[in-house]
Amino acid sequence: MNDNPVRFLMIGGFLGAGKTTTIARLAQHYIDDGLRVGLVTNDQAYDLVDTLSLRSQGFDVGEVPGACFCCKFDDLISTVQSLCTEDRPDLIIAEPVGSCTDLVATVLEPMQAIYGEAFEPGRYAVLLKPEHGLKILRKDAIGFSEQAAYIFRKQLEEADLLVINKIDKLDDETLNELSSLVEAEFPNKSCLRISSKIGTGFENLMDQLSQAPEKRSFMDVDYDVYAEGEAELGWLNATVHWESAQPLAFNQVAVTVVADIQRQLAKADAEVAHLKVMAGDAKPASDGSNAAIANLVSTSGLAELSIDSAATSRQIKLTVNARVATGPDALESMVSEGIGQASASLGATSVVAKMQKLSPGRPVPTHRMPS
Repeated sequence: MNDNPVRFLMIGGFLGAGKTTTIARLAQHYIDDGLRVGLVTNDQAYDLVDTLSLRSQGFDVGEVPGACFCCKFDDLISTVQSLCTEDRPDLIIAEPVGSCTDLVATVLEPMQAIYGEAFEPGRYAVLLKPEHGLKILRKDAIGFSEQAAYIFRKQLEEADLLVINKIDKLDDETLNELSSLVEAEFPNKSCLRISSKIGTGFENLMDQLSQAPEKRSFMDVDYDVYAEGEAELGWLNATVHWESAQPLAFNQVAVTVVADIQRQLAKADAEVAHLKVMAGDAKPASDGSNAAIANLVSTSGLAELSIDSAATSRQIKLTVNARVATGPDALESMVSEGIGQASASLGATSVVAKMQKLSPGRPVPTHRMPS
C-alpha cells in the first residue's frame, strides 16, 4: 500500500481559457509516464460539458457542482477521496470554476493545513485567456464590467505559474505585446507560453508543475467587488433532444447551434465568456465517445470545434453550457431562440429536457487562511 500523499494540482483561469483541454493533455502525458491520474471538474450548475467530455476520453473524473471549490471545500475533499477508494491515483488534477479567484487561500492552503498527510498541493498554474486578456491588460473596452475584470486580474495575481495559452492563435507581434503587458503588471511571476490544442510548451509546463510551491503570501481580495463581478454573468446549462428525418453530422449540429446562439447574443450586445455545445448520440447506452464539441470564447469570435466527430444520427442529445454577461432570463431566451433556429435550419425538431439558469451568488468560502 502506498502511503505517500496524493499530489494535487489545480489548473485555473478565466472562463474560456482552455483549462479542460490543458487538463486532458496533461493527464494523458502523466498516464503515458506510468502515473495513475484522477480529474475533478467544478461548476456553478449541473450537467457540465467538461465532465462528459473528459469521461468520454476515458479519464476517471469526479465533479463538484453547485458552487466553486472554495465554497464547496468539503465536497471537493470527498470527491477527491472517492477517486482514491479503489485504484489510488498518484495525482489529482482539478479544474475550478472560471469565474473564481482567491483559491490559494481558500483551497490549496487549507488542504495542506488540514489534510497534509493525505494530499500534497502543488504549484498553482493559471491560464491567461488571450481573447479577453489583451483587452483587460490594455484597459480597452472588454464587454465585461470592471468588477469582472477585477476577477481576471486577481486570478493572475495569485498564480504560482502564469501561463499564456492558445499561442497557436497569436502572431509574434501580438504574443510579444501580451507577454510585455503581463511582465509589466506582474513582474515577479513565472510566465510560460503554451498551446493546449497542439501541445506546444507542455514539457516546460510539466517541469514547472513538478517543482514544489514556494511559501505564499495571500493576496487581499475585495469580496464585494468579487461578488459583483460574478453576479454579472448569467449561467445556463441545458440538455436538449433533437430528432430529424435524415441523419445529421454531430460536427455540423454543434457548430450550427453555437453560431445561431452567438447571433442572438450579438444582437443584444451580450458578451460571451464561454459557450460550449456538445452534440452526441441520444441513445441511453451512449458513453459520449463519438460526440462533437464546439466552443465560443467571445461574442466577436468564431465557433470552433474542440472535439471533432465523424458520427451522424437521427437522434441527437445536445448539452449546452453558456456563461454570458447578461441576466439568466435573457440568456435563456437567447439560447432557446438560437437552438430553435438551428434545429429548423437543419430540419430537426428539438425538445428541451432540462435547463438550469442562474447568476452566481456571493462567494462564502468554507475556509480562508489569514493573511
